[in-house]
Amino acid sequence: MKTIIEPFKIKTVEPIKFTTLAEREAVLKRAFYNPFLIRADDVLIDLLTDSGTSATGAKQWAGIMDGDEAYAGSRSYFRFEKVIQDLTGFKHIIPTHQGRAAEKILFTIVGGKGKFIPNNTHFDTTRANIESSGAEAIDLPTEEGKKPGIIADFKGNMNVEGLRAFIEKTGAGNIPLCMITVTNNSGGGQPVSMANIRETKKLLEGYGIPLFLDACRFAENAFFIKKREPGYSNKSFREIAREMFSYADGCTMSAKKDALVNMGGFLALNDDTLAANARNLLIVTEGFTTYRGLAGRDLEAIAQGLEEVLDEYYLTQVDRLVRKG
Repeated sequence: MKTIIEPFKIKTVEPIKFTTLAEREAVLKRAFYNPFLIRADDVLIDLLTDSGTSATGAKQWAGIMDGDEAYAGSRSYFRFEKVIQDLTGFKHIIPTHQGRAAEKILFTIVGGKGKFIPNNTHFDTTRANIESSGAEAIDLPTEEGKKPGIIADFKGNMNVEGLRAFIEKTGAGNIPLCMITVTNNSGGGQPVSMANIRETKKLLEGYGIPLFLDACRFAENAFFIKKREPGYSNKSFREIAREMFSYADGCTMSAKKDALVNMGGFLALNDDTLAANARNLLIVTEGFTTYRGLAGRDLEAIAQGLEEVLDEYYLTQVDRLVRKG
């Protein structure tokens, strides 16, 4: 047995409630055996989701206390914007209250009846927002990605030849953008290789179709690229993440995952017209353009979380915990 040493000190603990078997049976019955109807106070170990469940670091708490709550022009927004621009290289950074809000804005603009959005595998909210616009969400996982019994390094990859065939059949004019989800959440959380992202981008460029990343778990995807893909073992996680984003024209992100916060997200874009349309829609759904549905303290926490998540020791500990589990 190997002891896992956490790369942090624990300064605060939160009490949890223990229940008897009879009490748990009664709780389940009252909730009609639906986990979403169970009160959190009655749950000892909560495995419902990994979204928004991260503990918040000391520097994030410092940022929360220092958050600028100005309605317009908040300094917390400008820090948020700079951190994400430095990480992703995208020009326009639009915060939202969570990832699905970024998806709603994006697909309201580019979606619609007769449109198709291919992806390695759509997350459920992504699919819902695409289909609510009238467009159709198309999953194109690899064959090995469909088979749980197969062990492979990058089972989350896009089926590039399947994508090529789909574009030829459907017509590039009916595909406003293509997405790759990193890691492939609905495909078992499997990683996507840099080579696959690069190959997908090259194919799409030939048809004039933009590539977007669903970047909820970009840091963990960078970890697997470093550990498994030839040519990346000596690169930092930040360098790998920046290369991943460099092949994309934009991204959506739920910050409730790899930004290590309990609420927040963003839409990032390079296209000026698309960004202007997104901001106009954002004002009527999320809020003014420099806070967009988030408090200044949330913007500070996201910015700090994005700087901390690429720490080598943190990502290594996450991997070890999963393997040990």
